[in-house]
Amino acid sequence: MAIHIDRTDPIFQTPAQGGHQPELMLSAVLHLMSHYTASNDADGGCIKLAAVIERHLKALASLPDLAPVLSATCQQLHEQWAAVVERNLQQQEKTNFLGRIMARARSAPATA
Repeated sequence: MAIHIDRTDPIFQTPAQGGHQPELMLSAVLHLMSHYTASNDADGGCIKLAAVIERHLKALASLPDLAPVLSATCQQLHEQWAAVVERNLQQQEKTNFLGRIMARARSAPATA
C-alpha cells in the first residue's frame, strides 16, 4: 500500500533554490516527532504523522546547504522512519484483512 504524498504540505512548497529554511524545517520535524512519541503511549502512534515525519527528514537530508553531519543524520532517520511507516502499513493491512474475515463470519447465516 503506497502512502499518498500531500503536495500542499509546506515542505514541498519551498522555492527550489535559496529559499530553504533548514532551521524551520528541523524545528518542525522535532515538534512532529515529539507529538508522535506522546501519541504513541496512548494509541500506538499515528501512521500519517509518522509519514509526515519521514517526508520532512527526507527533505532535510536533500538540502544542499545543510551541514554534512545533519544531512547524514536526517538521511539515517528518514530510513528508520520509512521502516516504521512500512511496518505500520503492513500491520494495518493484516488488521483490515482479519476484520473483513470476521465480519463475513458474523454476517453469514448459521446452518444447522
